[in-house]
Amino acid sequence: MNIRRNIFAALAIVAITSPAWAANTVKVIESGEGGGPMNLTLDHPTIKAGETTFVVHNDALTEEHEMVLVKLKSVDQKIGVVASKHRVDEKHLKSLGEVSDLKPGTDGKLKAKLAPGSHLLLCNIKGHYEAGMHAVLTVTK
Repeated sequence: MNIRRNIFAALAIVAITSPAWAANTVKVIESGEGGGPMNLTLDHPTIKAGETTFVVHNDALTEEHEMVLVKLKSVDQKIGVVASKHRVDEKHLKSLGEVSDLKPGTDGKLKAKLAPGSHLLLCNIKGHYEAGMHAVLTVTK
């Protein structure tokens, strides 16, 4: 009986500590109200490549937000904003998914398999990107 218990305990330790089985989780906080500065913050600005879950929380009191995940060609890639719409032109970007329609105080999730490189997280609701709602995530090997 003790041998069986020891084997299960050893397997549990291997499962918990094994990097091959580990998945990334990035917590994203979106905050800001219309007419003021807006923020999109990440609890980890750098992660390892692989399956990643983004847990997104809208911390605003009255403002709806969204989070769009984009793979950048380079860390200094210029992001085009359509001035008349006050939004990023998503047609010229490689979107990996999004969490949309996040009401104030609500949460959402997005799962994506990330390759090494630079990724941009942004809110593309009218005026939000221009007000500061974006952050770069670095993905390493």
